[in-house]
Amino acid sequence: MGQAGQLRASDRASPVPRLRIGFVLSRSFTLSAFALFVDTLRLASDQLDRSGRVLADWQVLGSTRHLISSSCGIQVAPTSDFVDPRQFDYIAVVGGLLSVKQPVDNETVQFLKDAASKRVPLIGLCTGTFILADAGLMKGHPTCVSWLHYQEFRERFPDLEVRADRLFNLDRRRGSCAGGSSAADLAAALVRRHISRDAERNALEVLQIEKARTQFDIQTRQPLREHVSDPRVAAVLIIMEQHIEAGIPIEKLAAQVGLSRRQLERVFQEKAKMSPAMAFRRLRMERARQILLASEKPIIEVALDVGFASTSHFTREFRRTYDRTPAEVRDTAARERKEMHETVSRR
Repeated sequence: MGQAGQLRASDRASPVPRLRIGFVLSRSFTLSAFALFVDTLRLASDQLDRSGRVLADWQVLGSTRHLISSSCGIQVAPTSDFVDPRQFDYIAVVGGLLSVKQPVDNETVQFLKDAASKRVPLIGLCTGTFILADAGLMKGHPTCVSWLHYQEFRERFPDLEVRADRLFNLDRRRGSCAGGSSAADLAAALVRRHISRDAERNALEVLQIEKARTQFDIQTRQPLREHVSDPRVAAVLIIMEQHIEAGIPIEKLAAQVGLSRRQLERVFQEKAKMSPAMAFRRLRMERARQILLASEKPIIEVALDVGFASTSHFTREFRRTYDRTPAEVRDTAARERKEMHETVSRR
């Protein structure tokens, strides 16, 4: 057998990757989300940390081969032009700074639309969901974003379903995640689905991640200072934060976590030592205090921001919580800032 025949036989013997990911990096993309996702693939792809692409493969796709700068300044070069998206099992869009006016070019948007039309699943990592939503590609798909970006997503895309009480979401044709370490969790879920649980376990152990978190785990931020161990209570508190201005019925909150109103009341009393209604009031007051200290908004506007129709009602509830009126809290903070400034100036 000639050399060419030997090569062809070797090619036929090589295993075909079970998971293929195409990455699209936005301008000022988040390096951690990209690195954690791709390293989970790398470590799951073979054994003994040889970085071989045996069970998984990936490419960084771009309309040009120009370097793409991340938000921290590190640059990454695309490894492939835009090819037929059906060569990949998923296309993952890595977002970054929302202040960037045009995070991807028109050719990239067209490529993503082409992938969607060919039924290739799309994933938004970090704020990559904003890019997919801008392209009209998140309709009918629940979108998971960081609590930090929830309000902006809701304002920009009021007709889309969005939530910030989960680490990631993976449905029929779309995936999304909050960013940060949840990118590794989402990648691990794909590894488990397409390769094996052993490959998932190997990747996470090398990354020093104790265990894989699922799309039903909540984001780590706790909206109240008290530590809450029950995931249902924590999820409800986050949902409350997302509805501070308009409010949300307790029955609907209970349904969101699969409980009746009476069950939710009981769980809150056991785990948070307060009723859901009391927790909601405390969240509103905490948000109001933050606005008072960080802005010069009139008191009536602060009241409206946290769901009160009148200044008098808001002031009564605020005083009931902090034993001071909103004006007194703001005046005290202003006086303390002035005294601190004078002390620094004397030095």
